[in-house]
Amino acid sequence: MEMFRVSVIEVKGITKKYFRKEVLKGVSFYVNAGECVGIIGANGCGKTTLLSIMSGSNKATSGSIIVDGENPLRNKRLFSKYIGYVPQENPLMEDLSVRDNLMFWYSGTGKKADKDIVNGTAKYMGLEPYYNTTVAKLSGGLKKRLSITCAIANEPKVLIMDEPGASLDIVGKQDVWDYMRDYKENGGTIILTSHEESELRLCDRMYFMNDGVVTLLERNVSSLQIADMIRGCEDISSI
Repeated sequence: MEMFRVSVIEVKGITKKYFRKEVLKGVSFYVNAGECVGIIGANGCGKTTLLSIMSGSNKATSGSIIVDGENPLRNKRLFSKYIGYVPQENPLMEDLSVRDNLMFWYSGTGKKADKDIVNGTAKYMGLEPYYNTTVAKLSGGLKKRLSITCAIANEPKVLIMDEPGASLDIVGKQDVWDYMRDYKENGGTIILTSHEESELRLCDRMYFMNDGVVTLLERNVSSLQIADMIRGCEDISSI
């Protein structure tokens, strides 16, 4: 797999309000080309909202996202040019087959798709026996694999993943982690949220989100310290 690197991603002052509640409060951070950056925090702290804005599936109240000098928030077509998104929720069309879902997300010709997807990424993800199976009949783990394959069908420069290992068994998780390593080694940039230590080990840097604000964590922070930070936020929110 070969791809061009983005130079840097800059998130600047992103805010998001739902009615009077401010979920994101001027979030700013950067991601260098070829990095894997993790965003951690308690459930409900705004991680999914942030990723959905960065992927173009949600609108920011204010702020900007700069990718290679361009702002996708001003030109929605740039999201598909640069970004592949794996949400927590299943984005698939349940009544269609695995192959039809792949073709929907793929921008190339049918003949090229067989090489790039059917005999490429989809085969790598273990979907080969299910090409003609209706998505509704798949297990949760297989749906997750298909969701990831659809997101990377066009080899995006930036892959945004919200809890990538969720719903997967240990074999499926390992396949996804191996792909993420290969993707990085070939110049891809990853932004993810996760509660899994094995996924967080893939990160070059991590940001901690609490109450709609992100803070860069020290490189030597331990998994135990991370767990304590998240637990502390959950305890406060329950008061």
